[in-house]
Formats: sequence, C-alpha cells, structure tokens
Amino acid sequence: LSPARVRPRDRVLLSGTLADHGMAVLVARGDLALEADIASDTAPVHELTARLTAFGDGLRWMRDPTRGGLATALNELAAGAGLSVRLQEGALPFRPAVLGACEVLGIDPLYVANEGKVVAIVDPLVADEALAALRAHPLGADAALVGVVEDDPDPLVLLDTALGGSRIV
Repeated sequence: LSPARVRPRDRVLLSGTLADHGMAVLVARGDLALEADIASDTAPVHELTARLTAFGDGLRWMRDPTRGGLATALNELAAGAGLSVRLQEGALPFRPAVLGACEVLGIDPLYVANEGKVVAIVDPLVADEALAALRAHPLGADAALVGVVEDDPDPLVLLDTALGGSRIV
C-alpha cells in the first residue's frame, strides 16, 4: 500500500467520526473553561484494517489519521501520489459536541488528532462493499465515503463546502 498505487476516481473512506480524541484531550485539560461531553475514540484498528485488506488490490492506501488529523494524512497522500483529493463537507462524520467545540475554539476539525480511525483509498469498484464491511463492525458504524481522488497537476486537498464553494485544506 502506497501513494503510488492511488489512481484518479479512487474513493476516500473514513472509518468513523473525526476529531474525537484531540478535542476530548483539549476539553479534559480544563484550561479552556469549556464543558462538553466528548470521549476519546481511542481503539484498536487491526480488525478494521483486516476488513479492508480483504479487498486485495482494491485497497490502494490507508493510514491512521492521528498526528495532524485527516487533513495532514491526505495532504501527504496528495503530495506522494501527485494527485488531488476532493472531500465533501456534508459527508464528513462529526459528533455534534466535537464540531461545536471546534467552532467555539476556532479549530479546523480536519487537523485534529484521531485515535482508532482509519482513512483508506479504495478502487471505486469496491468502494460500496468496503464501506459496508467497515460499517458492519462496531468500531466502523459511522464509516463514510467522504471524497474522491482527482487527476490534477497541482496535488491539493480540496473541500467542497455545504454552501457550494470549495476551499484548500
């Protein structure tokens, strides 16, 4: 599995909600005078990754988006593959309390640490089946198809917003 295997039109899968761990740590420290019921998503990922590796060549790349969150993992992928990744804001899974805490603190949740999550790039022919395999596991119940890989001379991660615009991530 490597960026060299990633192709245009491949799909981006995420095994669950974003930013839970990083925001749980920030809130738990108590320095921010912010009260929110946010739990870390720390969990083993070996069973989720086993479900994805079962797709053989249909699985192109995967990563644990801990340090730097989903945005950093995908930016590293885009640079390594020489391709762009386009995310759909409405498809990104967030717990409401986590998203609210990020908004109050002015933090982009795409850059917040995750634990117990996997981001994977899969062949579009296996994307629906791979997503179903993740969702069939309790740790993947909130899995989502969140984006697509695109052929672009400037390897970027782009987010199509709910308002109809887009921004560089």
